[in-house]
Amino acid sequence: MSVSVKVLKVMVSLVIFSFVLLFAATDVGASNKINNDLTILDHLRSGGFIIYFRHGEATVGQDQPDLNLNDCRTQRNLSNRGKEQAQAIREVFKRNPFPIQLPVITDPYCRAKDTADIIFGNKNVTVYPSLASIEKLKIEALPAVEKQRILSNLTKIFETPPARGTNTVIVAHTFPPNVALGEIPNLGAVIIKPQGYGKGYEVVGRITPEELIRWSNKSVRETS
Repeated sequence: MSVSVKVLKVMVSLVIFSFVLLFAATDVGASNKINNDLTILDHLRSGGFIIYFRHGEATVGQDQPDLNLNDCRTQRNLSNRGKEQAQAIREVFKRNPFPIQLPVITDPYCRAKDTADIIFGNKNVTVYPSLASIEKLKIEALPAVEKQRILSNLTKIFETPPARGTNTVIVAHTFPPNVALGEIPNLGAVIIKPQGYGKGYEVVGRITPEELIRWSNKSVRETS
């Protein structure tokens, strides 16, 4: 066998080995994500996640310059469609009893509190005033120091594991593009895997309300 042929075979072997390593690395990375199918429901039944919902559609009124978080008249509020969305998600949780750590968490805006109240009942809801700062992230002129402070506080919440065998539920607001959890549709959910105190968190899935309802219905049919 000539030297050139031997060299060629070695090069081919190295290329194949490189592809094997590439696909192996890809599989490892993918294993940290939840696929958009019924497996996401299985993961939630096992607990250990944060389910972060954006509030339902809000088109009634507007946030006033003198906004008062204790006065819904100074805020945008849920539309009839937003209330219907929340009622539909309430049925999802009735049909699929995911283990939820109570009380669920909401920000102090009326549209978020009302969404959480419809889904879980107001006796099972608690307000985190600090979550109101999410809306400040949409201010273009927000100082970098203030933005970092808000994001650091949110990280502390998102990296906190729920009680063993349960899931934490948060109902709050969407984010600007490419900031924290990013843009979220009305009553869409982001599934977060907390890594523990000081270790951050990982976004492992995103669900639209339509997907959650469809998967829930399919799951119920398959288990009945």
